[in-house]
Amino acid sequence: MTRDRPPAPRRPDPIVAVGLLTQRDLDVLGSGFRRSFPVEEDAAFDDLLRALDSIEAIKMPGKSGS
Repeated sequence: MTRDRPPAPRRPDPIVAVGLLTQRDLDVLGSGFRRSFPVEEDAAFDDLLRALDSIEAIKMPGKSGS
């Protein structure tokens, strides 16, 4: 028997992005960026990180690359 569940209430601040940041990235973002969750270094993600690092940046029209 399947029960119909009411829809989950909307969060006041829905998550719109998840990122992997270095400490330097957080330093550059400054005190305005307050919600970060530190993670321990883990070799289990080395393959994924290498694959992400190998992706070529997308050039946006009208934006200078840095």
